Amino acid sequence: MSLSRRKILVGSGVAASSLALSGPMANAAAQAAAPQAAAPQAAPQPFAPHDWKSVRAQFLLRPDYAHLSNFFFASNPTPVREAIAKYRKAFDENPYNFLDDNMFERDQDMLWRQVCAAAAEYTGGQPHEIALTSSTTMGLALIYNGLRLKPGQEILTTTHEFYPHHESIRLACDKWGASWRKIPLYESSLNFSADKAIARIRAAIRPHTRVVGVTWVHSNTGVRLPIAEVAAVIKDLNRNRDEADRILLVVDGVHGFGVADEDVAKMGCDFFSAGTHKWILGPHGTGIIWGKAESWKHVQPTIPSLMAPETEDAWRQERPPHGPTEAAWISPGGFFAYEHQWATVEAFRFVRQIGRKRIQDRILELNGQIKEGLARMKHVTLHTPLDPAVSAGIVTFDVQGYKPKDVVRILRDNRVVASATPYAVPHVRLSAGIVNFPKEIDKALKVIRSLA
Repeated sequence: MSLSRRKILVGSGVAASSLALSGPMANAAAQAAAPQAAAPQAAPQPFAPHDWKSVRAQFLLRPDYAHLSNFFFASNPTPVREAIAKYRKAFDENPYNFLDDNMFERDQDMLWRQVCAAAAEYTGGQPHEIALTSSTTMGLALIYNGLRLKPGQEILTTTHEFYPHHESIRLACDKWGASWRKIPLYESSLNFSADKAIARIRAAIRPHTRVVGVTWVHSNTGVRLPIAEVAAVIKDLNRNRDEADRILLVVDGVHGFGVADEDVAKMGCDFFSAGTHKWILGPHGTGIIWGKAESWKHVQPTIPSLMAPETEDAWRQERPPHGPTEAAWISPGGFFAYEHQWATVEAFRFVRQIGRKRIQDRILELNGQIKEGLARMKHVTLHTPLDPAVSAGIVTFDVQGYKPKDVVRILRDNRVVASATPYAVPHVRLSAGIVNFPKEIDKALKVIRSLA
C-alpha cells in the first residue's frame, strides 16, 4: 500500500509568494526578510494559483503522508508563513515601537483594520461588521455570553452541535436565567433532507424563542445545512415580533467558511463565528465574528477591547460608552500574538488568488471521490450525504468490526492521516482539501477496503 510519491515530490519545494505585505510595516518587513546565510538551492518557482501542484508546493506538509484531516488545523502556505516570520522578527527587534506604530499610534496605521477589511471582502460584508477572535469557540462564547437574555426566553439549538456551541449556550443560559432546548434535524444523515430539517426548525420555534443556534457543516456527519433557508424561516417568523423579542440566528460556520462559495453576509444570519486557522489556511489562533451592523447592539461586550476608541475614551472621561455596541467593542483586548492575527490578511489573499469557486469545486470533487469509494464497500457504513449540495469537506463513516480509533490507527500506520470524531457516538472522519490529489484518496480507500 505504499503511496507513489512521484507527483507529490515534483513540487515539494517551498515556493515564494508573489504577494507582498502592504501598509506601514513594509519597510520593517523588508528588513526582516533579509536573507540569511544558507546552502545554495534551486530558485523557487512562482506561485501558479491555477495549478494544483503549484498550490500544494506552497505547504510544508510531509509528502510521505496523505493528509486527509484538513478540517482540523491548517498547515500555512508560503505567504502566511513569511508574513508571520516578518512580523515576529520586527517585534523581536523593536517590540515597543513596532506595536505602538501599528496598533496605537495612528488610526489609519492600525493593522487590525487590514485584517477586518480582508475578512469583510471574503464574507461580502463591511469591515465595521467584523470582530476579531482567536477561534470559533471564542466567537460563540462572546456572542452568547453578551446577548442579554431574559428569564423566560430560550435558545433553540440542535442535537448535532459540537461541544463549544452547546457549552456556550449552556453557560449563557446559566448566567442570564434563560433556558435552552435541542432538537434533531434528521435521524439518517446519509439521507438528509434540507426541506425536512427546515420544517423541523420552523415547527420548534416558540413565542419565547429568542435565539436559534445552528452549525453550517456538522463535524460528526458532514451534513451541510442551508443557512439562507433557515434565515428565511426566521425572517418570516420575525415579521410580527417586537425588536426586543426578535429571533436572532447564530451560526457556527467554521467548516463551511473557506469551503463553500457563498457570501456569509448575504446568508441572512445575525452572527457567524469561524476560526480562520482551518479552511481559510490562516495562522493558528485566529478567527472572526461577522455580524449584521444592526445586530451588534444586542451584544454586551465580555472582554475589554483595544480596538474600540470609544470605550477607551469613555474610561478616560469616566462615563459610559456612547452609542450601541459595535463589532470592534467585542474584539477581545489584551495583547494577542499579533504576528498571527495580522498575517491572516495573507491567508485571505491566498485563497482569493486561487478563487473561492475553484476551491469549492476541488474540495467537493475530492470528497465526492471519498464518498463514492466508501459507498461501494459493503463493510462500510457511510454517514455523509452523497449530494454535494448538502455536504462539504468532511466525510464520516464506520467500518464493520472496528472501532473508529482503531481504523484511524490502521490508516496512520499506512501513512494516511484521518481522525475519529469526538462525539458520544464517534465515527471515522476523512477530509480532503486543496493540498490533496486523487491518488492520495485512492490510497486511503485501498486501506479501508482491506479491512473487509
